[in-house]
Amino acid sequence: MFKKKEKPIKERHVRTVKVGTHRKAVIALWVVLIASVSFGVYKNFTAIDMHTVHETETIELRLNDTNGIENFVKNFAKSYYTWSNSKEAIEARTQAISGYLIKELQDLNVDTIRADIPTSSAVTDVLIWDVAQSGKNAFTVTYEVDQQIKEGDQTRNVSETYIVKVHVDADGDMVIIQNPTLSPAVEKSEYEPKAQEADNSVDADTTADATAFLETFFKLYPTATETELAYYVAGNALEPINGDYLYSELVSPVFTADGDNIKVKVAVKFIDNQTKATQISQYELTLHKDSNWKIVG
Repeated sequence: MFKKKEKPIKERHVRTVKVGTHRKAVIALWVVLIASVSFGVYKNFTAIDMHTVHETETIELRLNDTNGIENFVKNFAKSYYTWSNSKEAIEARTQAISGYLIKELQDLNVDTIRADIPTSSAVTDVLIWDVAQSGKNAFTVTYEVDQQIKEGDQTRNVSETYIVKVHVDADGDMVIIQNPTLSPAVEKSEYEPKAQEADNSVDADTTADATAFLETFFKLYPTATETELAYYVAGNALEPINGDYLYSELVSPVFTADGDNIKVKVAVKFIDNQTKATQISQYELTLHKDSNWKIVG
């Protein structure tokens, strides 16, 4: 019986795909393109962020420097609210306020003070209550004017609050672009802080001891030098005042425990030797005792 002769298995040739120079160039171009687009996007976002930060800083800087705007409005108000019922005085006022107002407002204010007006006015004070940025180069100013009005033999004091809008050029030049407009007066707030009360966390003996220390300290404090204060005060917890005051008394000190320290809220009465008036200063202090008491905060 013959065995069938097996044919040898030929090794299969695996085709190798070669990347030609043209395909390499295409891939390189794609890499460069992707990198360029990514870099462009990055630069764009970075530029936006930098621009935003720059604008924010510019606005903050301008808001922090409002002295010029305040003085401009004060000087305007002194001219605008001062008059007398003579032709010469009215013409002088018109000329003065034209140095602050745009042409439209100059025309608007021509007849606000007439020769037949029965009153004269002198400005006694101008108070700036608020300066707020209302545009890229515009600021809204709230101010109060105190006037002394004279009519015949009668004199009275009046006070009113107004708002104007000021345009400020890049070089700092200013002009008023909105006429003085009546505004609500700034009034006293109804806020009342909650009164602090003793919580019995400091015993009676410690309270008496700390009170005695404070009385001794405040007798010396008005005239104490830095060297003398160092015995009673740690660091810069209280600075020397070098004043001509005479200690009178502590008013309602309130002590509370704070770990190893004691906090005290107290008013201190002094007599001002120059004016003879009573001066009441309020303090919130932190006391610590080792061998002796010391103000540490």
